[in-house]
Amino acid sequence: MRTRFLQLTVFLAFVLILAGGASAQSDGSVLFPDRRGDKSDEESQAYKDMLAKVQSERDKKDHEEMLKHGEEALAIADDLEKALAGSPKLKTEDKKRLESLEKLATKIRDELGGGDDGEVIAAKNDVPHTTAQAFDDLHASTQNLVDELKKTTRYSISVIAIQCTNAVIRSARLLRLRN
Repeated sequence: MRTRFLQLTVFLAFVLILAGGASAQSDGSVLFPDRRGDKSDEESQAYKDMLAKVQSERDKKDHEEMLKHGEEALAIADDLEKALAGSPKLKTEDKKRLESLEKLATKIRDELGGGDDGEVIAAKNDVPHTTAQAFDDLHASTQNLVDELKKTTRYSISVIAIQCTNAVIRSARLLRLRN
């Protein structure tokens, strides 16, 4: 009888120890509702709001940078047009400008979400016959690109702007390879 009592006591102590360990592992929200609950939700929402604000600021900065890249591309196209007016043959520095224009257009296309999907290759009837026509196409495409970029917002994707970047890239490559 004594051993039976001792076994029962040990068993109850074991159950109490297990129950105590399990309650120690809980977060305490049942016993202490102020400890978690509403405060955690407020902190979570504040964190989400902060992340949204940071993302919005980053998007705004990226959009402004893309517009700046467009203006740089237009300035390069203007410089190239002036260089062509002086002499019909491209100099080494002009070819470097064409490369930088191509890189800027590629960067803008990537920022717009476009990719190199073969659109850059011109059809035979789209190829200008003279260098002057190619420069006119390059300048017009770059101007159209900048105009389209100014129409976009940081929340939009312009298919026309992507097509303009492809036209700029195509014209720049054609001029680099032709001369």
